Amino acid sequence: MVSVLFVCLGNICRSPMAEAVLRHKIMQRGLQDQIRVDSAGTGDWHVGSIPHEGTRKLLDHWQISYEGMVARQVIGKDFEDFDYVIGMDNSNVENMRKLAGYDEAKILKFMDLLPDEKLREVPDPYFTGNFEEVYQLINAGCDILLDKIIREKL
Repeated sequence: MVSVLFVCLGNICRSPMAEAVLRHKIMQRGLQDQIRVDSAGTGDWHVGSIPHEGTRKLLDHWQISYEGMVARQVIGKDFEDFDYVIGMDNSNVENMRKLAGYDEAKILKFMDLLPDEKLREVPDPYFTGNFEEVYQLINAGCDILLDKIIREKL
């Protein structure tokens, strides 16, 4: 089983949105028995919380399930357990590199999936309120990521 972990700051906006979107795309392609997806935050402020209301509203609009998702903090073992660990911004990636040690090579920055985009980090809608912009980036990036996983691992 191929495994993907999305990481943002608090695990209530960007990373759970990416988790839900990629899970949805995996189910659409019938690959749910071959790829698993999770998300986590570098901080612990929201551990145990459900996704942010803005993320939930947007996912509801697109009929994408976030059932059972609760925030957790990334831990060192995640770098052993996951094939792809994807940070939403430079700060997330830097924090993960400090935690990862020898597994640093597994860490990717989400926007590297979208090299033609002007933005180089996924904006944090917790601060900007622009959940739609974040969804558009995540939706496009998850298409590319899923194709990459199929090409590299399946």
